[in-house]
Amino acid sequence: MPVGTIPPMTASTPALSPSPQRAQHLRAAVELLASMRFSISLLTIICIASVIGTVLKQGEPINNYINQFGPFWAEVFEALSLYKVYSAWWFLLILAFLVVSTSLCVARNTPKILQDLKVYKENIREQSLQAFGHKAQAQLSETPQAAAQRIGGLLAGGGWKVKLQQRDTPQGQGWMVAAKAGAANKLGYIAAHSAIVLVCVGGLLDGDLMVRAQMWLGGKTLYSGAGLIGEVPAQHRLGAGNPTFRGNLMVGEGMMSNTAILNQPGGVLLQDLPFGIELKKFVVEHYSTGMPKLFASEIVIHDRETGEQIPARVEVNHPASYKGIEIYQSSFDDGGSNVKLRALPISSKAKSFEVDGVIGGTTELSNGKEKLTLEYTGLRLMNVENFSGSGSGLDPRKVDLRASIDARMGAANKPGGNKDQRNVGPSITYKLRDAAGQAREYHNYMQPIDLGDGAPVFLMGLRDTPAEPYRYLRIPADGQGSKDDFFRLKTSLGDAAARDRAVASYVKKAVPSDRADLAAQLKISASRAVGLFAGVGPDGQLLPASGLQAVADFMQSNVPEAERDRASEVLLRILNGVLFELMQAARVQAQLPPLQPDAVTQSFMTQSVIALSDMDAYPAPVAFELVDFKQVQASVFQVARAPGKNVVYLGCALLILGIFAMLYVRERRLWVWLAPAQGDAATQATMALSTNRKTMDGDREFEQLKHKLIQA
Repeated sequence: MPVGTIPPMTASTPALSPSPQRAQHLRAAVELLASMRFSISLLTIICIASVIGTVLKQGEPINNYINQFGPFWAEVFEALSLYKVYSAWWFLLILAFLVVSTSLCVARNTPKILQDLKVYKENIREQSLQAFGHKAQAQLSETPQAAAQRIGGLLAGGGWKVKLQQRDTPQGQGWMVAAKAGAANKLGYIAAHSAIVLVCVGGLLDGDLMVRAQMWLGGKTLYSGAGLIGEVPAQHRLGAGNPTFRGNLMVGEGMMSNTAILNQPGGVLLQDLPFGIELKKFVVEHYSTGMPKLFASEIVIHDRETGEQIPARVEVNHPASYKGIEIYQSSFDDGGSNVKLRALPISSKAKSFEVDGVIGGTTELSNGKEKLTLEYTGLRLMNVENFSGSGSGLDPRKVDLRASIDARMGAANKPGGNKDQRNVGPSITYKLRDAAGQAREYHNYMQPIDLGDGAPVFLMGLRDTPAEPYRYLRIPADGQGSKDDFFRLKTSLGDAAARDRAVASYVKKAVPSDRADLAAQLKISASRAVGLFAGVGPDGQLLPASGLQAVADFMQSNVPEAERDRASEVLLRILNGVLFELMQAARVQAQLPPLQPDAVTQSFMTQSVIALSDMDAYPAPVAFELVDFKQVQASVFQVARAPGKNVVYLGCALLILGIFAMLYVRERRLWVWLAPAQGDAATQATMALSTNRKTMDGDREFEQLKHKLIQA
């Protein structure tokens, strides 16, 4: 080697080329990602996850899942992110792998498909044509060249792409006619697989991926506190230039907002909008039954940069759009209605009073040492209920299970779905929270409701948790359609002196004046009955129960079983008589005329006895009735910037075209070999047809072609 020369660097330098083992592993990984079985496995997992996300309600409070599944499984499902399936990290990861796998499939097969579309396969041998399922032979009287020109013209006129090839044979010049049709079938493969990629990419763009990327890379954190939106720090806010988001925005009538709320597991993020939405008027239209048929919002969009004001109307399924952001009508809510409530005493120590509040606000209540917080949670002007007998749902004892099942099975257009929909008027929903933070929710109707079983009643509902249905106490309405008579009776029942006067009045009317001994016995029985019903024992001590339950406990303990039925009947008759006298005395004290002993009064007293007996199941010192209100509507909008929407639309269009192309377009290839023949015939024709699917249409087409082209 001459001095000063440098040896050439070889291509096998270990530092610059991958090892064979590493290259083999890389090829194996690519093969796995691009394989059909891997894509189908990912698609199966996504389908299973989608079923879970459809069956299991998404985005509910964690307490709802605890009540439904129990503490253990609720925590397991939460750890698996089953309450947020479509934004779970594992779902997005599987979606990303599906995009990569399908993209590799398309990238590997598209060049082969495109190359195959250009090839006519005219070099096929005559002997190979004999192996096709569709083949035919015939003798033609024309020369091979003339036959080739004729056949090529007929095929081209029928929509085939044709190529002619001249070949030398021992007998002379032969011609091969190669034709193909239905190339869209293979293009459908490319379109369908590309559609899957586009739909997945669009889903990733419109999902939480961009929001989470800003949290990971931009230092944004979730906000879990309370307070005014304007006071939330900047680290919990996303800028107006956020490329993709989907959030909710609530605006009250006459108010404006420019910040949307993005719900995330464990908290929220605030999304600043490049414009503000002012709600001028919320419009709701109803059917004759009271059911709503239209929600719409008259809004004004205020551009934050230019100050321009653009009026718009947003309806369900008719969104407004501005600066690439869609504004959808999601729902409606209360915008801070003013309400006036009156407290009705449930316990003997409580008193009646009035309180003013705003929906969404609170009021502190105090009764000595006991302190409660009154939370105004909801006001509804219309409550449409079904009063069609067995399907009313108001009295579970009247539900016919078989009729209910039959009404929901079979044809959707069959009769039998008779409904008596009625609007029962406004209602108020509130919570009473004690000092320990425990709260019960109450739902009281403003107007009396006729349930068809006697006097109209006021429904006063309560539930311990949001997962439970309301349990309703029925307060009978008096002749003036109010609760006053009932609560006069309740107040008098808690007054020992009033009970004694009612007993004396009842005994005086029930026993002749010359039967002093019978009057004394009746007085003892009546005092005991009304005392038990009031929850007071013979010696004046408070009993653990009141109402009919206390009477039943007394009969169970003091009356022999054989005599209980007769004794109970007598005791209840006495109790009803004393309570009627108690009601009459309460009305006289209120300077009202006494009740007439008719069927209406009897129904009112029967309902009153049941309601007084059920008071123990209403654990609250007071109940609040809605006296007056001034409603303020609020509209809930969903605002979304979804750049992936158009990508998904394009993917859906390609998917439809691709599936139709693969299912309904048949790829066909046709060859006709024309060789010089001996004797009178000038040409020996051999014809073969190849299709990607064997169908009856292919058989018919070949029969038509062989008669048309070579008269076989």
